[in-house]
Amino acid sequence: MVERVEFTNMCMICDGSRVVVIDRKKQDCPGVTFPGGLVELGESFTDAVIREVQEETGLKIRSPQLCGIKDWCEDQCRFVVLFYKTTYFEGELRSGSEGEVWWEELTNLPNLKLSLDMYDMLRVFTEDDLSEFFYYQEGSEWKYALK
Repeated sequence: MVERVEFTNMCMICDGSRVVVIDRKKQDCPGVTFPGGLVELGESFTDAVIREVQEETGLKIRSPQLCGIKDWCEDQCRFVVLFYKTTYFEGELRSGSEGEVWWEELTNLPNLKLSLDMYDMLRVFTEDDLSEFFYYQEGSEWKYALK
């Protein structure tokens, strides 16, 4: 059986102990998270994360490194969020239509109004022994595992 897949991305941009965050205004996933978005048809994953970060923050990143994934299956489709990290960026940080962006101390993120499950997703970004945030269903209840 062939599975339909939708790819998105998210990038943790680091400058010392600070990271870029966005306070998303979208109703489907509001709250503080990292910038990112959809991978367009035919676009490379690396090009997609570079484009999304620039569109949402004004920063041009380079050398994003894949550091994990978040995935789940729903309505006959697997959704995959590719997690990236980088310390290479240039440009001026600016907010856009997606939401307000700013530099935040990484250690302060748990004190903010984070988007759904962002606290645990941070573990995949920061802990070397984790690489996947996997959602699954038990009956009608959604659960997740960090792997």
